[in-house]
Amino acid sequence: MAEAALYDTYSRAPLRFERGEGVWLITEAGERYLDFGAGVAVTSVGHGHPHVVGALKEQADKVWHLSNIYEIPGQELLAKRLTDATFADKVFFTNSGAEALECAIKTARRYQYSKGHPERFHIITFEGAFHGRTLATIAAGGQEKYLEGFGPKAPGFDQVPFGDLDAVRAAITSETAAILIEPIQGEGGVRPATNEFLKALRAICDEHGLLLIYDEVQTGVGRTGKLFAHEWSGATPDIMAVAKGIGGGFPLGACLATAEAASGMKAGTHGSTYGGNPLAMAVGGAVLDVVLADGFLQQVRDVSLVFRQGLASLKDRYPDIIEDVRGEGLLLGVKAAVPSSELLQAIRDAHLLGVPAGDNVVRLLPPLVVTADEAREGLVRLEHAAESLRASKAKKTA
Repeated sequence: MAEAALYDTYSRAPLRFERGEGVWLITEAGERYLDFGAGVAVTSVGHGHPHVVGALKEQADKVWHLSNIYEIPGQELLAKRLTDATFADKVFFTNSGAEALECAIKTARRYQYSKGHPERFHIITFEGAFHGRTLATIAAGGQEKYLEGFGPKAPGFDQVPFGDLDAVRAAITSETAAILIEPIQGEGGVRPATNEFLKALRAICDEHGLLLIYDEVQTGVGRTGKLFAHEWSGATPDIMAVAKGIGGGFPLGACLATAEAASGMKAGTHGSTYGGNPLAMAVGGAVLDVVLADGFLQQVRDVSLVFRQGLASLKDRYPDIIEDVRGEGLLLGVKAAVPSSELLQAIRDAHLLGVPAGDNVVRLLPPLVVTADEAREGLVRLEHAAESLRASKAKKTA
């Protein structure tokens, strides 16, 4: 009955989790589930990480909220750490990925405006993208299922096929301000852009005076085995949106930019009531302590290799269930040879959690602290799921 008081916007699984420990979630009834969904790539350092919990508790005893009317030392510290570790010179803190993308879009448009080109507000985006649920970000993503029923699509976003350089070049006009891309499309089915494609986009932006924006909301903060996914290509952006893993479960996002790209964002052009609050800054700093520690990202890469090898073996042994394996690091996608909803339910029945995606894909996004043994346990449960689906198919054809 309590659910009746909620908006009917979610199709929820009938699971109620009471607590989490590392890569595990425990239901009210005490059942343990291996969490390879991580709140859709959010709980980057696992559930209840003692260092992160300690940082939050320590800050909670001091001050929770300060308006951005005042200086907030935690923002300055975290921004400095992010700029030291990335291409960026400037950071704006938000509460979510969609807000970070809104800031990125505004930063790009304001840059062109400040350079005397107010007509340059169009942003080239890619089919299959997902950039958030605000009116601007659903327009940027361009997927009809998210746009339907919300009135006219916000103008200024031009979609082209993912990976098509000729289409990118053809879409550039005198009104184009920037190109926006996810280095790996998560919601779109764990589809990576090639390093060559990202490098080509960087060259195109330089040639035409455009800004390159990366959406690293899902791919960032160690998820692919580098701090940010674009580092694999060496093609740096002008602006980057970050969220999810940076807060480890606490609402936190950020828009990072070079000083030049952010030069149009003067006092009064943008703001946020809660963005950069002291609690979020303490948690974000603690997450970086973990992710930037010596050997951490190498461990992500090592476990990923174990995981990928195991998934490849399952694909070979269950081609009737698993069609393909995709992704980088611990952002992995299993393209199902059966309806992905059936695979998702089967792994859930095996007490393993994953996340649905487009293109009939199930995402596997364990916390970055997952061990090789825990990855192997996940593979065992995935194999049980594949066996159960194969047996079910055999029954239907018998």
